[in-house]
Amino acid sequence: MNYYLGIDFGTSGARGIAINQQQTVVVQVNYSFSNQINHNLGAYWQQALYSLLEQIPLVVRKQIKAIAINGTSSTVLLCNGAGNSIGESLLYNDDRGKLLIDKITNIAPVNHVVISATSSLAKLFWYQQQSFFQQAKYLLHQADWLGFLLHGKLGISDYHNALKLGYDVDNFCYPDWLQNLSFSELFPQVLAPGTPVGEVTPEICDRFSFPADCIVCTGTTDSIAAFLASGATQPGEAVTSLGSTLVLKLLSKKKVAASQYGIYSHRLGDLWLTGGASNTGGAVLKHFFSDRELQELSPQINPNPVSSLEYYPLLKPGERFPINNPNLAPKLSPRPDNDLEFLHGLLLSMARIEALGYGKLQELGATKLTQVYTAGGGAKNFSWEQIRHIYLQVPVIAAKNIQAAYGTALLALKAI
Repeated sequence: MNYYLGIDFGTSGARGIAINQQQTVVVQVNYSFSNQINHNLGAYWQQALYSLLEQIPLVVRKQIKAIAINGTSSTVLLCNGAGNSIGESLLYNDDRGKLLIDKITNIAPVNHVVISATSSLAKLFWYQQQSFFQQAKYLLHQADWLGFLLHGKLGISDYHNALKLGYDVDNFCYPDWLQNLSFSELFPQVLAPGTPVGEVTPEICDRFSFPADCIVCTGTTDSIAAFLASGATQPGEAVTSLGSTLVLKLLSKKKVAASQYGIYSHRLGDLWLTGGASNTGGAVLKHFFSDRELQELSPQINPNPVSSLEYYPLLKPGERFPINNPNLAPKLSPRPDNDLEFLHGLLLSMARIEALGYGKLQELGATKLTQVYTAGGGAKNFSWEQIRHIYLQVPVIAAKNIQAAYGTALLALKAI
């Protein structure tokens, strides 16, 4: 029996899932991140990676044929020619590059995805100002560097992670405006996600008892890995993540970009994964209701009658998608005395915003919506699912799997 291992480095921890050729999960392992991580994140990530591998039963490890790793988008580090991390690793949400946005704005195309305080390119501009920068040989993303620890080949990335570095996913190259920068020699080589890079090193093979022909592949980002896990594969299929916020991802034949709405597209083979995120979502529900209240009240809702309550549920002013208005005020009144009626109004309003979001993506040229898979905590709310079906007018079903590690395991399987 051959197995395929996907490893997910998310925001709160790392996970590993091994699947067989029938795409059935055979092993799941976890590593929770400490709240007190020191500045040497590279060493901490290495510890987490090796811990995950050690947790996998030996009988499974001996038959793993391929490994792929995902990481959080725009989490980066510099390393020297030996692959050792230099200086600080910068997490996905690190915005110290905001002081250098003007430099990026002056060279990048208008509304480009790199014009963001947290982009990989903004972080590289920040690195350039640090004393340790002269020691650097490569800028790598989290998934790139973790893959290097297993296959030993430096300077290799994938075009999902490299998008926010400025890599041109239309033409499969770094554009001239990037190539002309003084530090362009630090850019990694970019391959398609799930491309075989090389076999595990002899040291890794011996330490973990992998087969000598076990292949390590290029990875992806955690959010795309979660999409891959969902079961969506055809143009028009989408995934809505009902978490703290409302995140929409639609598989499209056409690339869509509209920075004013926070919309950009990742390449998925010959298709495009486009989407946006609204500030409404589960965080608003939990502000007003406990988990127990949501569980007790939701089944009592009749999804069919139209409520007269039209909210725009936000916790604070500001929205980007599907409405671009940084000053948009929350609309949460009038609040009826009946909690069930109030919850009904909130769920209806969020379903309306979701429908507006998919409408906006299609208005900008994305493939027509045909089916929505649901992920996130809200996926367990059957009443909300029925309400969303009424608004979206397409089938709404639970995602086949919501684990990013599972999507990454599928990437490893398809590579072989």
